[in-house]
Amino acid sequence: MTAALMASDGSYDPVISKLITSLKETENLSDEQDLGFLQNLLQSKELNALVNVHSKVAKINKDDRIAPLLSSSMQVLMEVLELLAPRCHISPQCKEIFHLLQTPHLQSLLLAHDAIAQKDFYPHLPDIPVEVDEDEETIKIVQLVKSNEPLCAGAQSAEPIVGATIKTDEETGKIIIARIMHGGAADRSGLIHVGDEVIEVNNINVEGKTPSDVLSILQNSEGTITFKLVPSDGKLDQRESKVRVRAYFNYEPEGDPYIPCKEAGLEFQRGDILHIVSQDDSYWWQARKEGEKTTRAGLIPSRALQERRILHERTQKESNGEVKTDNDDFDREMIATYEEVAKLYPRPGVFRPIVLIGAPGVGRNELKRRLVARDPEKYKSPVPYTTRPMRPGEVAGREYLFVTREKMEADIDAGKFIEHGEYKGHFYGTAADSVKTIVNAGCVCVLAPHYQALKSLRTAQLKPYIIHIRPPSFEELKKTRTKARARSTFDETNSRGFTDEEFNDMIKSDERINFLYGHFCDDEIENGDLTEAFEKLVTLANKCESEPLWAPAAWVQ
Repeated sequence: MTAALMASDGSYDPVISKLITSLKETENLSDEQDLGFLQNLLQSKELNALVNVHSKVAKINKDDRIAPLLSSSMQVLMEVLELLAPRCHISPQCKEIFHLLQTPHLQSLLLAHDAIAQKDFYPHLPDIPVEVDEDEETIKIVQLVKSNEPLCAGAQSAEPIVGATIKTDEETGKIIIARIMHGGAADRSGLIHVGDEVIEVNNINVEGKTPSDVLSILQNSEGTITFKLVPSDGKLDQRESKVRVRAYFNYEPEGDPYIPCKEAGLEFQRGDILHIVSQDDSYWWQARKEGEKTTRAGLIPSRALQERRILHERTQKESNGEVKTDNDDFDREMIATYEEVAKLYPRPGVFRPIVLIGAPGVGRNELKRRLVARDPEKYKSPVPYTTRPMRPGEVAGREYLFVTREKMEADIDAGKFIEHGEYKGHFYGTAADSVKTIVNAGCVCVLAPHYQALKSLRTAQLKPYIIHIRPPSFEELKKTRTKARARSTFDETNSRGFTDEEFNDMIKSDERINFLYGHFCDDEIENGDLTEAFEKLVTLANKCESEPLWAPAAWVQ
């Protein structure tokens, strides 16, 4: 019998050699045909190769078991993008990596990796049922360390206790947990849940007592507080949501007579990004300001509650004659409360249009002209349409695109213009296709439209970056315009300076724009000194091109 085939390292495979030796010892006891078959099989190259591969794989699995280093690679990627974004305009390598990390294939691969690393594919087995004697009531005892979290007295609605609120159940009259404040002591313990019935606090029975009585017990307690609770039938999901919103109004809990607890409220300003961690309550959401992950969440009015408040205020003002109700001054359908937002990352070769809005005469057209002149190949403005006759020295397609009144009226009716108006019997306007052409050409479209054009411009297709150009105070406005010998934009001949009345009209118009549309703006520039204002505009234009910025969530999906 021939010897067994040698392994890849030059030695006989020990398993095969042992089998062949055993066959030799039993040759006279075995059928000759079966023996020949086994001998040929054990000496085959294919079997020997398979045994070698099996041995190596078995050794790897035994000695160097493959395991994921982390299960949050997608989160790491997002953090890397945040770090790279400010450096993209400085380093070409950073810019290349920044765009590479945004490719769908790479992100999908990392998401799949995380799903496997977190074993999301494992079956979710139901909890083991616990047999409870129906005649016995389950009791849990929870100890919390008293902190400096808000404690307030008031009506029997909700009183904060170490990061939770209690109320009297209307049907049973029992004290129950009404709300768990995210990030508070009760939430961190994971032992107290909404709906739990409070039986005792520090060995004091609270049956028949009011929330204010319980509050007094807590205020007089020192150190550790012990709660005896009856668990609720079902535990509500206390996980934080991932919803982020931009606030469209200012909110001060101290001045809100309806908030359950002023000390538990979260103060914020219009434009702040809020992380809504819970929307379980129809009237009071829990939120924290974006980036403040270590703080306890606070109460803010829900969207529905704030809309009702705004409608009530409008009705009151309308009945008192304080506001007009025509569409120019008041959009009845627009109730600015919150808008869900997400980070919008720059895309290579596709730039967001820069839209400058502001009061007439504030200087937005001059800022637009300077930005285009700074880099005409990169920044471009669409040529407006008009129905007026061409004047001497004008070139069709340079200053204006000249069309007939019938043609422009038909296009306006068809919704082809993002803005249009009539001046001295002639129509003027900017076509939506003109903006899209500039964007599709890989350029930055710069617009300075009437503020009402935002209704047509602020879409998921264009994704504009909107900057509010604002005037300084009256004194500063008059000083800077006089020093620069600025010509009045209200005089068609531009042969005189601005009057005090025009300065006041500019400031009043700006306040009106800010009230109606200011919440739609991504940033604002005070145009006192024109040079400083232009430098800030350039900075914001670069920021829009290179950094991830908050935008309506619908634009990101």
